[in-house]
Amino acid sequence: MLSQKAKYALKALLVLAERAPGVPVQVADLSEQGNIPRKFLELIMLELKKHGIVHSQRGKHGGYMLASPPAEISFGAVVRAMDGPLAPIPCASLTGYRKCADCRNEKTCAVRIMMRRVRDAAAEILDGTSLADMSIEDLDNLENQSLSA
Repeated sequence: MLSQKAKYALKALLVLAERAPGVPVQVADLSEQGNIPRKFLELIMLELKKHGIVHSQRGKHGGYMLASPPAEISFGAVVRAMDGPLAPIPCASLTGYRKCADCRNEKTCAVRIMMRRVRDAAAEILDGTSLADMSIEDLDNLENQSLSA
């Protein structure tokens, strides 16, 4: 499940993606536009900076900006930065692999095989979708379509 932290990170990055390149946006503006609690957003932005997804600029006209063009920042990269591996269980992960203590044979474990398929499907969608591919309005439309399906 996507954490609230990852959801807020994506919302903030989508706001930045809609701005002119290199123009910093203050946390207060990101918080207001993304409807994100400011104190939580400050921590999220620091983590995104640590992962090289955003840069910051100090001063009166400072703030945050994307470190790369929106087309080069995938949803998958953001989710991994905030939440870690995409796989629902460690033995199905490519980046955080750990063998299960209770598994007799990984190659024939039906749970691992299914969770690997879940991981692969999620990675295909998340890694194949960049910030440039989406906007806040598109996300609202997609959610409305999902709810009506």
